[in-house]
Amino acid sequence: MAKFSAFFSYFKQPKALPEIQDAPTIESDYKHWRIRIFYSMYIGYAVYYVTRKSFTFAIPSLSADLNMDKASLGWLGSMLAISYGLSKLISGMLSDNANARYFMAVGLILTGVFNIIFGTASTFWVFALCWMLNGWFQGFGWPPCAKFLTYWYSQSERGRWWGAWNTSHNLGGAIIPILIAFCADTWGWRSSMYVAGGIAIITGLWLINRLRDTPATLGLPSIEKYKNEIIVNDKNNESSEESLTVKEIFMKYILKNKYIWILAGAYFFIYIIRIAINDWTMPYLMEKKGYTRTMDAGKVIFAFEIGGVFGSLVAGWLSDKLFKGGRGPVNLLFTICITILIAIFWQMSVTNLYLDILIVGAIGFFVFGPQMLIGIAAVELSHKKAAATSTGFIGWIGYLGAVVAGGPIGMLLDKFGWNSFFITTVICGIIACVFLAFLYNARVYKPNKSSAIVSEKAA
Repeated sequence: MAKFSAFFSYFKQPKALPEIQDAPTIESDYKHWRIRIFYSMYIGYAVYYVTRKSFTFAIPSLSADLNMDKASLGWLGSMLAISYGLSKLISGMLSDNANARYFMAVGLILTGVFNIIFGTASTFWVFALCWMLNGWFQGFGWPPCAKFLTYWYSQSERGRWWGAWNTSHNLGGAIIPILIAFCADTWGWRSSMYVAGGIAIITGLWLINRLRDTPATLGLPSIEKYKNEIIVNDKNNESSEESLTVKEIFMKYILKNKYIWILAGAYFFIYIIRIAINDWTMPYLMEKKGYTRTMDAGKVIFAFEIGGVFGSLVAGWLSDKLFKGGRGPVNLLFTICITILIAIFWQMSVTNLYLDILIVGAIGFFVFGPQMLIGIAAVELSHKKAAATSTGFIGWIGYLGAVVAGGPIGMLLDKFGWNSFFITTVICGIIACVFLAFLYNARVYKPNKSSAIVSEKAA
C-alpha cells in the first residue's frame, strides 16, 4: 500500500519553491526551461499522435486479414474517441492541480502498452477494449500541454508558441504514413502496432527526465511577471484566487461560461471534419479513385498533415500579429475555406496523385488553424488556473465529434456511399462557421489594461 501511495504522490502538483531574486539567474533559467519544456512536449505529443492513429494506417491490411467491415472498423475509432474525449475532460480537471510532468509521461507509456497488446489480438472485442484503454490514456497528453503553454509562455506570444506546438500533431501524422504504413506493407499490420507502442514507451521514459511542472515549482516568477505583462484584474488575477478547487474552476469558469460553450459547439463540428478527412480519405482514395498502393494514398495523408504544419503556424502568427491576439477572425476565415475546399475535393472526379495532394494538403492547412486557435481561445476566455480544464472540456466535446466521424460515418458509407460522406462534412463546415461568427469579436484585453479579462471588442 505504501508503494502505491508513493507512486501516486508523483502525480501531485509540486509545491512552489521560494522565488529566485537574482535577475540574471531568472533570465538564464527561463530561457533554458522554456526551450526544454517546448521541445519535450512537442516530441511527446507527436508520439501520442502516432499511437492514436497507428490503427488508421493498419486498416487496409487489417480489414483484408480479418475480413472486418467499415462499420466495425469505424466503431473502433469511435470507441477510442469516446474514451479519449471523456479522459480529456476528467484529466483536464485533474491536471490543473497535478504534476503535468508525470501526467503526460505515464499516459504516453500506457498508450504504448495498449498499442502492443492490440497488435497481438484477432477479435473485435479485444480490439475494442485495447483501443478504449488507449483512448483513455491518450487523454493524458493534451491537458498537460495546455498547462505548459499557459504557464511558460505569455499571452502576447502564445499564439505563435501554441501554433508551433500544434504542428506536433502533424509531425506525428507525417510519421504514421511513412513508418507505420511501411511496416504494415512490409511485415503486416501487427508489426506497425508493435513499432508504434515501442516508440511511445521509450519516449515516455524520456519525458520524465525532460519535463517540469510550472515556473513556480522551480523558484521562478510567473510568466506574466517575467514578461512584464501582468493583467490587473482583481476578479481574475491569479493572486486573488490562489486556492481554487476543481469544482470551483469547473462551475465558475467552464460550466457557466457562454464563450466556452460556443467554442465547444464549433469544435464539435471542426473535429468531425478533421477526423473524417484523416481517417476516411485513404479508403476513399483506394476504393473510389483507384489507388492500389497504401504508400501512394499515404502520401496524400502526409500532405494533409504537412499542410496542417503551415496552417497552425500561419494561424498563430495572424492572430498574434495582424489581429493583436484576436482568435475569432482567423477561426472564421479558415473554416469558410475548409468548407469550400471539401466541396471542391468532392466534385473533383479525376484521379491524379499530385492534384489530390494539393487539395488535401490545403484542407489540412485550414483545418489545423481553428483546431489550434479554438484551444487558445478556451484558455484566454476562461481563467489561467482553468487552462487544462477549459481545453479538456472543449476537447471532450470535440471528441464527441470524432465519435460521429467514426462508426456513424462508417454506417453512412456502407448504406449510402461516398456522397453521404462529403455532404456530411460540408454541412459540418457550415454549422461551424455559424458558431464561430458569434465569437468574431470575443477576445482577451491587451496586457497591462485594468479591466476584465473577457470582453467584447467594439465592432
